[in-house]
Amino acid sequence: MQAGITVSAAELPEVLLHVAVVRPVFLWGAPGIGKSSLVRAFAESLGLECVTLLGTQLAPEDLIGVPQIVDGRSRFAPPVAIARDEPYCLFLDELNASSAEVQKAFYSLILDRRIGEYELPEGSVVIGAGNRATDNALARPMASALVNRLVHVHLRASASDWLQWAGAAGIHPWVLEYLRNRPDHLWTAPPKTEEPFSTPRSWHMLSDALHSYGDDVSDETLRVLAFGTLSAAHASTFRAYVKTVRHAFGLDAVLKGETGWPAAPEDRDLLYFLAETFRARLIKELAADKASANPAARQLAHRGKALLVELAEISLEIAQLVIASDDDGRPVLPTWFLVEVSRDLPRLVAARA
Repeated sequence: MQAGITVSAAELPEVLLHVAVVRPVFLWGAPGIGKSSLVRAFAESLGLECVTLLGTQLAPEDLIGVPQIVDGRSRFAPPVAIARDEPYCLFLDELNASSAEVQKAFYSLILDRRIGEYELPEGSVVIGAGNRATDNALARPMASALVNRLVHVHLRASASDWLQWAGAAGIHPWVLEYLRNRPDHLWTAPPKTEEPFSTPRSWHMLSDALHSYGDDVSDETLRVLAFGTLSAAHASTFRAYVKTVRHAFGLDAVLKGETGWPAAPEDRDLLYFLAETFRARLIKELAADKASANPAARQLAHRGKALLVELAEISLEIAQLVIASDDDGRPVLPTWFLVEVSRDLPRLVAARA
């Protein structure tokens, strides 16, 4: 299921507060963006225990219960996980990954809030969650009868929300600072092949591993951890970022002339990272109109052209990436700067053409 209307992690609690208390809600979202933790946090905010049932691990009898004879009549005894005396939050995780029979068993629990003769205590809430089929995750078609019993909310990954949470949650400083600089690396669409990919959950896993090893973790171990949790491109640039932290090898030092571009073959990932950061700095600080550029921006443009020459001597390809257009062929750097580059650095522009 796809939707053009989405909510962020910061917006979700208010939606649940007004909707989940009166109607069951189904939370859609890509793997690893925090659906389960958000539901648990919501339940805690209401003072409710969160009881999680995993749809992929259930059979219909796990919900309906087993029959017993009472006063000469048979009735089903619901499982203790569901049959509680106090109100609680019933979280049906991976609901749309469960079999059709299990989904049917949820009908009365979701719509009528009862299983057999047992009825959920007043004040209980029912929330389901699942991934979309387009996420290459385990997901089965949801019957229209079940779809129509739920209010559907689509969650999106929000870097600003996650970073605000991460700052107070003890996320490793390397991870936190890297994502502050590259919030676009927080999440990527699940690949079609079986390989790690970046999500809030995978960055959290990397943070936990880094805390476990400590800051003296070797570069080779860091490589194993990063490539074992993140998308390959993000893992490479994260390693490069850590090198800048460890060796004070930042872009500011290059701009000030305190150090040059790293030229060693083993530092090629670092060179890519610094070049990407250099490109982002130019995009952010160079004015669209040269006449309105302040002295600092003019100085950056002058220094930038000199650094492009030095970068091209090490790697023409990486230097070209700094001035490259976007995916649609539109320039991202100011036209006046590109004109000066083409005038002063014809070799760079000709190679790019």
